[in-house]
Amino acid sequence: MPRLMFGLANPQKFMSATRRLPAVLGVAAALMFAVGVWLSFTAPEDYQQGDTVRIMFVHVPAAWLGLMVYSILGVSSFFALVFRHALADAAARAAAPLGAGFTFLALVTGSLWGRPMWGTWWEWDARLTSVLVLFLFYLGYMALRASIDDEQKAGRAAAVLALVGLVNLPIVHFSVDWWNTLHQPSSVLRLGKPTMTADLLTPLLVMGVAYMVLFFALWIASIHAEIRQRRANALVLKAANAA
Repeated sequence: MPRLMFGLANPQKFMSATRRLPAVLGVAAALMFAVGVWLSFTAPEDYQQGDTVRIMFVHVPAAWLGLMVYSILGVSSFFALVFRHALADAAARAAAPLGAGFTFLALVTGSLWGRPMWGTWWEWDARLTSVLVLFLFYLGYMALRASIDDEQKAGRAAAVLALVGLVNLPIVHFSVDWWNTLHQPSSVLRLGKPTMTADLLTPLLVMGVAYMVLFFALWIASIHAEIRQRRANALVLKAANAA
């Protein structure tokens, strides 16, 4: 297994091995979303929140993916910075806009959910603020890469920023335990069994897996596009130097 993983670190081998994977994962994600949406709308109303609880099936998976993708961004940045892996750098760059999109979706749907539940669109409590900081780290990573013309320097500077941002992940996760917040405590990712009933937990988990599969489909496709772009840039630079 380690030999296979290090072998796939070669961009050419990675492209060859994962050529059809985005399409396969895309179809799988579409099927899972269809099942997840059907289960979401056929699930019973919550005894306190009524139909508003259905926002959870969009909001919670988006929040999970925001954290997961930043972890991937951080790990990829570490390998790119320490081992100078070109594929790891491409993987980090491809992950950032996807993670930012999921985190933005979590913020928007959280605001929509919070208005009827808390009576406010936004509150500067620990969970909401730390997720906003996560979103800003994503934006900062992308802005830093775009602001430096030298691709290698941009990658190194952005990798350092991504690693600093990893400090925020446990703050996001444990914020509801460490501080008093409006946000409810974890109902699924917690010690012991989930506190949610099966008729709500099942569609939530199906949607969570659908989000994850969609991310991997888009991420791998984005890495392919990044590798092709870098090859094209290298050919243009080579032709310019030859001239």
